[in-house]
Amino acid sequence: MSQNETPLFTSLLKHAEKNPIQFHIPGHKKGSGIDPEFREFIGDNALSIDLINIGPLDDLHSPKGIIKQAQELAAEAFGADHTFFSVQGTSGAIMTMIMTVCGPGDKIIVPRNVHKSIMSAIVFSGAIPIFIHPEIDKKLGISHGISTDSVEKALEQHPDAKGLLVINPTYFGFAADLKKIVEIAHSYDVPVLVDEAHGVHIHFHEDLPLSAMQAGADMAATSVHKLGGSMTQSSILNVKEGLVSAKRVQSIISMLTTTSTSYLLLASLDTARRRLAIEGREIIGRTIKLAQWIRGQVNEIEHLYCPGEDLLGTNATFDFDPTKVLISIKDLNITGYEVENWLREKYNIEVELSDLYNILCIITPGDTQKEAEILVQALRELSKEFHHLAEKVHAEVMLPDIPLLALTPRDAFYADTEVVPVEESEGRIIAEFVMVYPPGIPIFIPGEIITKENLVYIKTNMEAGLPVQGPEDDELKSFRVIKEHKAIR
Repeated sequence: MSQNETPLFTSLLKHAEKNPIQFHIPGHKKGSGIDPEFREFIGDNALSIDLINIGPLDDLHSPKGIIKQAQELAAEAFGADHTFFSVQGTSGAIMTMIMTVCGPGDKIIVPRNVHKSIMSAIVFSGAIPIFIHPEIDKKLGISHGISTDSVEKALEQHPDAKGLLVINPTYFGFAADLKKIVEIAHSYDVPVLVDEAHGVHIHFHEDLPLSAMQAGADMAATSVHKLGGSMTQSSILNVKEGLVSAKRVQSIISMLTTTSTSYLLLASLDTARRRLAIEGREIIGRTIKLAQWIRGQVNEIEHLYCPGEDLLGTNATFDFDPTKVLISIKDLNITGYEVENWLREKYNIEVELSDLYNILCIITPGDTQKEAEILVQALRELSKEFHHLAEKVHAEVMLPDIPLLALTPRDAFYADTEVVPVEESEGRIIAEFVMVYPPGIPIFIPGEIITKENLVYIKTNMEAGLPVQGPEDDELKSFRVIKEHKAIR
């Protein structure tokens, strides 16, 4: 088949044209049974292909027809042996990767700056995380990638690990030397799993970091919806045979996937793959050019800094994706959260992320020069408005430390627990997650010992208005911790 073809989407259109009488779900029956206002907004075309896995349309859980063909085309486009479509987002694909290689008590080597879905999969599988410290950028207040030296050291100490997980690129666009990391891991027969949530586009342009498949990784969970033009919640899982069994992957992803799979999401993956394969280099090239223009303009604005190639040169910042426009605003002496709200109220601009020190803007083929110029103008005004607050002496930013893991995350999550006030929690073993989302990197995971320093970090984020999530108590006045059994007197 040709990359110009869309077997799944085309078959859905043909099925809708036949206008069959439907005595199957979904109950809205091509829109006639849905709320009229919603139908008018969404449109009959979309509702006509909101279908279910009936015979002519194949089944994502056991694909043999049009879904199989669409996945084979995606595998060819991404340089994989097998590609699996995910309607559970990249979180579902990430959980599949980890649960494919790990069972209870198995070790998996992971950087600490991982997404919460990775830690959730570790809880589900019963695996033991072996953390690698990512390189910390204290000027920006972010984590970069992991170094080849730290990977080598981790594998020397834990050669029995069942997998090594790498983020490529990070949320902020920086990539480690993935090809070298894969070579090191494979010398120990350890499969490399890649969180490629923010890297679907890198496979299609030579000026971007190597993709997971180009670097020889064994599996990669890739968000097509984030930067590749498919609908939200649609992703893919790319697999190379050898250290990983594709049949095992199919079994696990099926266990984690709804049986009511969305054909709208599947069709959007099919068409997004076509566009990336046929036009990817051209449209991504334009996107890179636009992002670099924004970066240059921002770096001419007083008190603002937009990092890029100037940070390259270490194992952990081996390469860079310029479409991630990270803007450091800490020299204005205000928080990224305040800037996010200011941009929303003054310019109707929404950013991808804000933290204590930065905002992050994602530039995609959907952006134009017009939006870019509005963003730059807004940032110029921001600098002028808060110029009077700017500090000439810039302190190093605060970042959370990695606490000691006293129990496996699964044992802690399912342990006998109690709830204690936050101010009394220092030194206790936490049984729940605490993270700032986005980006969803844990401050605490189940099984870790609560430290004073990280409690201060949580409080600082909350006072800044940032979204600290995870605990059952959404006001963060208490934590669930492992119950202490006192000695009987």
